[in-house]
Amino acid sequence: MATAFTTLFLAALILTTLLRLWLARRHARHVAAHRDAVPETFQETISIEAHQRAADYTVAKVHLAMIEVVVGALFVLALTVGGVLQDLHAAWTALGLDGLAHAMAFMTGLVVLSSIVDLPFSLYRTFAIEAHFGFNKMTARLFIADLAKGALLGVVIGLPVLLAILWLMERMGSHWWLYVWLFWLGFNLLALLIYPTVIAPLFNKFTPLADASLRERIEALMARCGFRASGLFVMDGSKRSAHGNAYFTGFGQAKRIVFFDTLLEKLAPEEIEAVLAHELGHYRLRHVWKRIGVLALTSLGFLWLLGVLIEAPWFYAGLGMTSHGTAPALVLFSLVAPVFTFPLAPLMSAFSRRHEYEADAYAAQQTRAGDLVAALVKLYRDNAATLTPDPLYSTFYDSHPPAAARIAQLKAV
Repeated sequence: MATAFTTLFLAALILTTLLRLWLARRHARHVAAHRDAVPETFQETISIEAHQRAADYTVAKVHLAMIEVVVGALFVLALTVGGVLQDLHAAWTALGLDGLAHAMAFMTGLVVLSSIVDLPFSLYRTFAIEAHFGFNKMTARLFIADLAKGALLGVVIGLPVLLAILWLMERMGSHWWLYVWLFWLGFNLLALLIYPTVIAPLFNKFTPLADASLRERIEALMARCGFRASGLFVMDGSKRSAHGNAYFTGFGQAKRIVFFDTLLEKLAPEEIEAVLAHELGHYRLRHVWKRIGVLALTSLGFLWLLGVLIEAPWFYAGLGMTSHGTAPALVLFSLVAPVFTFPLAPLMSAFSRRHEYEADAYAAQQTRAGDLVAALVKLYRDNAATLTPDPLYSTFYDSHPPAAARIAQLKAV
């Protein structure tokens, strides 16, 4: 039976879906409208052919994303007011499950169902769009292996974490949300610690950087930046994609710097150094910890809100469930929270873009700004990143500044 909250939820879902579609359409039209002219900033470094390829690649991705938005909204609608979640919950009850076993089965079933809905998009993105534009290196066998490894990690790590959260929700009284928050923070810090040496090697091969001159250059940079890492590694990113990147991961004694092999093939040593200086800027300026702090406060607020809603019958009824409890509340909240919070996306995007500008400025202090500019231009070109995003779309979605603005900022240093 429809309630006032049902009406509010449906209105929010429709408005959010329409907003996302409108932004995507704006972005695709803006990129297509600027397809035939390279922006003045890049006319000497990026050819018209590369610019047009980036525009076509961007538009193709946006069109797929628009379909995903519609399917995702219909899926949420079916799960909630359509009654699928209630039917799934009742099916496990009919099989004789109760307590934590029922909760785990209910949530695992939803994860499997969601994965089935997402799979066609992942396949099309990888073997159609990425392949068409020359980026995909993934084979069907590797794709299946990745799915299997992801599922195994979900069983080995995800299920125990979910069980612990549900147990805390049921056993820790009215302040369970505080205990779950502390557990969640601890788990995320542990994941950061073990990811470089335990999880990442399950999917990629990491070998020590063999280029002695490049290693010497990088070690000198790290010494200037006061950064210590447990090693410099090259990742075989080329076995999945032609895209290039570099990053550092972990914390404490587990920090390590990782270069995609595709990046090392495309950039000169001084450009690699500049890219790494940018990444080290995030470390020196404590951006990682600032982001963890924001996420910690945000998650605390969401868990507190869930603690209020879990006792509210109108919350379940308004979303198509007659069954109450920890698992239904957690699932419903995870489905509807993005619907109501999407208009706040520009805040997090602006927060991230500010950090990118700061890391660029730090890199320009440690290396030549011109080297970072040259590296970024090559990465934009080789990764087919659009140089002409729609400004409003970028405000909502882009964690990095637009290419022209970023280059202009570096040239002004």
